Amino acid sequence: MIRLAAVLTVLSAPAFAQGATFVLPEGCTAYLTIQKRSCSVSHHFTCAGDAEGFQRRVDLDELGMTYLGMTDSETRWVESFHPMAGRTEYLMEPETDPASFSGLISTGRDSYDFRTESSGTINRYVGEDRLTGVTVTIDGVTLEQTEYNIVAYDGSGTEVWRAAGNEFISREWNMFIGGTSAYVTSSESFEADDTPVEFIFPGEPGFQSLLPKHGCGAILSGLPAGLWEWDANGFFRDATVGAPS
Repeated sequence: MIRLAAVLTVLSAPAFAQGATFVLPEGCTAYLTIQKRSCSVSHHFTCAGDAEGFQRRVDLDELGMTYLGMTDSETRWVESFHPMAGRTEYLMEPETDPASFSGLISTGRDSYDFRTESSGTINRYVGEDRLTGVTVTIDGVTLEQTEYNIVAYDGSGTEVWRAAGNEFISREWNMFIGGTSAYVTSSESFEADDTPVEFIFPGEPGFQSLLPKHGCGAILSGLPAGLWEWDANGFFRDATVGAPS
């Protein structure tokens, strides 16, 4: 797996001008941008030196980056960086029940039970994905609908949150794509709609755009001030405050 140490552009409010694009580190190539209903935009890319089948994704909303993650050929969550919390989760092996994209495709159902670690904090995720048999075409791209449920537990086994809803998969890109979800925590419940609206490819207007387009408010403010770079683990961080915990 590649370990990246390339400095990225400073992402401040001026960077969110019309036409500004998300710049990837050296050795990485973007192949798809997805604009979603939830005022978010995702960029999917691969990096030279990563294991075969590994893919990376960065999500941006009106305020800047909200997620940066890497999955393997079975769509397991290998690493997930959460900028607002300043932490990176790493998949712990062996897993009780590894997620399997190939299993979902071949049988129509896939369960999973795995743990992640972040600076000594362990979380457990248990859930299932099922193909509903519904096929949809969005912006010329054919997707298959899934139904899913997931429960997250802390290290003591206490439930932290749960979610259920419908997502999509692309066999061509070997990936899950967001849809509609309902979340429940100990203090609140809410719904989200990450359904894709536009699929944008290299050379097309809007490819690697920093600006989400759909369902947004009027003001874009950008990431907090600071030098944002790719750290030694290949993840994006604010160099002024140190690596994510």
